Amino acid sequence: MALAIIIMAAGKGTRMQSELPKVLHQANGHPLIDYVLDTAIALDPAKIVLIVGHQAELVKEATARYGVTAALQEPQLGTGHAVMQAEAHLSDFDGEVLILSGDAPLVNPETLHELIAFHRSRNGAATVLTAELDDPTGYGRIIRQQNSDGVLKIVEQKDASKEELAVREINSGVYVFNAKLLFDALGRINTNNAQKEYYLTDVFGICFQSGKRVNAFKTANPHEILGINTPEQLMDAEQLLMNINEA
Repeated sequence: MALAIIIMAAGKGTRMQSELPKVLHQANGHPLIDYVLDTAIALDPAKIVLIVGHQAELVKEATARYGVTAALQEPQLGTGHAVMQAEAHLSDFDGEVLILSGDAPLVNPETLHELIAFHRSRNGAATVLTAELDDPTGYGRIIRQQNSDGVLKIVEQKDASKEELAVREINSGVYVFNAKLLFDALGRINTNNAQKEYYLTDVFGICFQSGKRVNAFKTANPHEILGINTPEQLMDAEQLLMNINEA
């Protein structure tokens, strides 16, 4: 089965307190996006589509040596809208789509190999990479079917019940989809929400409504899924990356 990878790299990163696109902030002398692109290339995909938006030309110039396809998200209307921009570049693609975040440099290629193998072995429509955190505050929770790899629902913290808030398994934002199902479902989501944006996670709601199975694969290393939104988180990531390089 062929693999395509979509990398989300359109965000401004307001909390980084800088005009520089978030994915171009450096960790140990390298832009965050370099770590993600190196990981993506290690998976030997048929195609990599980089979603650019804020200061798009700067991001394209910084990543030109990788030879990936850039797709412009303008205006930026949410995560679902970002992935929609890749559809034209994958119109003739028949396989699986892995979605990564350009501001999450710690995810390991081996973990992604395992995620993809797990997805293929379970014959589901989609698979979510998850992690268990001591403090899951701020993350969407994974509500599993009882004693199962299957996901019952993914609930955002603001919408979670008291029982759901006690769940420590969280959504990493890394997903594997059947390509046709992904883009069909994206065509059915809407902006009927407080932010008036297209949410990628609404695709899972489409899967659940149509009786399609969504599975969860939990990484043993919760640090892998950490994204970077603040200068403090960038400092933490630098230390973790140094630890990986020294191992």
